[in-house]
Amino acid sequence: MPKIYFDERIAATYDADSPEMFEPAVVEETVSFLADLAGAGDALELGIGTGRIALPLSRRGVRVHGIDLSPAMIAQLQAKPGAEEIGVTVGDFATTRVEGTFTLAYLVYNTIMNLTTQDEQVGCFLNAAAHLEPGGCFVIEVGVPDLRRYPPGETVRAFTVTPTRLDFDEYTDFPGQIVWSHHYWVRDGQLEVSSAPYRDVWPSELDLMARIAGMRLRERWSGWTREPFTGESTSHVSVWEKAE
Repeated sequence: MPKIYFDERIAATYDADSPEMFEPAVVEETVSFLADLAGAGDALELGIGTGRIALPLSRRGVRVHGIDLSPAMIAQLQAKPGAEEIGVTVGDFATTRVEGTFTLAYLVYNTIMNLTTQDEQVGCFLNAAAHLEPGGCFVIEVGVPDLRRYPPGETVRAFTVTPTRLDFDEYTDFPGQIVWSHHYWVRDGQLEVSSAPYRDVWPSELDLMARIAGMRLRERWSGWTREPFTGESTSHVSVWEKAE
């Protein structure tokens, strides 16, 4: 079983510590995109977390099932209104199977990077494809590796610096595409610390993983409102379709 980095301490404040993710406009754009793809079918969320997307998607009439490695994150989800409508399974979303088939499977907010080997990420595509109906779609939202921001010899990039918060990424293995994300914050006069590893993955690499799993790229955008994807895009929303 992989190590659980999203434990009780992280889960308890996860929503409050990521307010930009919960902005109504951000959630609505994401949910609208996914609901259109799901249509009248069911959706499978890989890494469902505290239900940021699953709950409003369920309220849109899409039946959602989620997989997550962290019981603590699932407990936060299940304490929220509407959670009784969502099925959840504790497990590694790269390998865990659930009953039924789905018209949509999805991973949001860089969650594919929680799988820290290429084999695990390929396994995730294979697992998604195994759950999808023919013609079903697999959606991933993830950042584009920003290696251009690292001058030669440097391995650290800070992205939040305030009197009470410091967040920075540390590239520990450039060839392996492994980056550790470190977080330091002061809460109620106490210093709290969290670190976890991630694996950067390129769009072309994801496309090859999809081909291995019997899927093809259907569309790719810079965001949920279908902004064009370019060489300057810092993230992308990609949709792969399972062969009929």
